[in-house]
Amino acid sequence: MIVRERPTGWKLFLIMRGSVLPRIRNVLLINLALSIAVTLAHGVLFAHKITLTPIPFTLIGLALAIFLGFRNNVSYDRYWEGRKLWGTLVYSCRNLARECLSLIDPTGHERAGAAPLDEVGTRMIYRAIAYVHALRQRLRGTPDAGQLRPWLREAEWRQLNAEAPDPNQLMLAMGRDLQQCLADQRIDPCLAASINATLNDMVAAATGCERIRNTPIPFSYTLLLHRTAYLYCFMLPFGLVDTIGFMTPVVVSIVAYTFFGLDALGDEIEEPFGTSPNDLPLDAICRAIESELRAAVGDPSPPPPLQPVNYCLL
Repeated sequence: MIVRERPTGWKLFLIMRGSVLPRIRNVLLINLALSIAVTLAHGVLFAHKITLTPIPFTLIGLALAIFLGFRNNVSYDRYWEGRKLWGTLVYSCRNLARECLSLIDPTGHERAGAAPLDEVGTRMIYRAIAYVHALRQRLRGTPDAGQLRPWLREAEWRQLNAEAPDPNQLMLAMGRDLQQCLADQRIDPCLAASINATLNDMVAAATGCERIRNTPIPFSYTLLLHRTAYLYCFMLPFGLVDTIGFMTPVVVSIVAYTFFGLDALGDEIEEPFGTSPNDLPLDAICRAIESELRAAVGDPSPPPPLQPVNYCLL
């Protein structure tokens, strides 16, 4: 995610970091070269004059702009929903830490200073850290079971699939710990229901993220917009050259930048869980959760928040 103040003046035109221009640069240069060639040839192609008026391009351009705007709204809805779901995870993890520390009665042995993962409340909090990291890895397709090892007991960590750690397996372990606390009468059943509701919220948020990742915008719809935008921009010079002459490459480049840029931006934010500059900063969100939960259990040195690098927060 790009994190910076809004540029002013000439910087607005010179900034490349976070711009969609690098993604469309090649097709934009091809479109510009074609516009220059059509302008120099006065719309003649293979000794045949191609006569087009601006009227059909006006009608097609209006419809194309509407559909591109609709498609980008759909893509942004997916992006914003993903951010809200991760906000729910932050909220739920904070609640879980508070509930585990205040509602679950520690045993005498645990009060005497056992290892952190031997105390059920702390173990559940650390497992929540592992859960958000495992979810991030699944959404981005970057499994790394070693990153989860500090937050799990050795036996539990070894049961994970190293090639694809399953967050649901961690949540099942949460349920077993809560069930054991009920069996040992370390928590009132009514209070256990509160913790269980928090776990439900975490599962619901993770399921929503997986739904977004596994359900793309229909390919036929995206393909139609791609084709229409390309055909429109590559035919536009023939419709403008007789009207505006030498200014054709300039006007065509501005129109092509807008249409190609909207098309590429919709592609980018359609999948909000990746690592491109305009995707959600899942690393930073997971670090924030980890830092808060470690501070809640008394860790004297929780990790600091991640900072943007070249205005980009991952």
